Amino acid sequence: MKLRFFTVVAMSPEADQDSLNAFLANHRVVTVDKELVQQGVESFWTVCVSYIAGAEPQRAHLGGKRERIDYREVLSETDFAAYVSLRDLRKAMAEREGVPAYALFTNEQLAEMVTHRVSSLGALAEIEGVGKARLDKYGAVFLAALVEALTKEKSERDETRSDQP
Repeated sequence: MKLRFFTVVAMSPEADQDSLNAFLANHRVVTVDKELVQQGVESFWTVCVSYIAGAEPQRAHLGGKRERIDYREVLSETDFAAYVSLRDLRKAMAEREGVPAYALFTNEQLAEMVTHRVSSLGALAEIEGVGKARLDKYGAVFLAALVEALTKEKSERDETRSDQP
């Protein structure tokens, strides 16, 4: 996975946003992080795009379906393990409630929780498509599961390192 950084001037964003939009349209984007840097009339957005190098961009296909992302290839080993834990939790909860898994959270939302190390309901609410209803119903459970999964992975890595001479 590679990163590309953009700066978009807040007062006249047209040229910068055209460049950013062109890049997004032509690359297989995994995540987009943005931050407003407030400096009065010189304020600007910093945008970090993580993408898969050499991969075709995601395009909507007939029927509106998008290509699937193989998160095993995109995420680090630690992140993928945490992602799998969240995916398993989602599946169990969805079966219990009799709803499709994506009604809880999409794969993309789960991956974003992991990659951004979401640790609060406020941070979870910043993920696109996560509204108040999902936060209220599932937020605390998924945050606890994410913390547990990441802590477990860190402990296992630390144990492996201490076993080596």
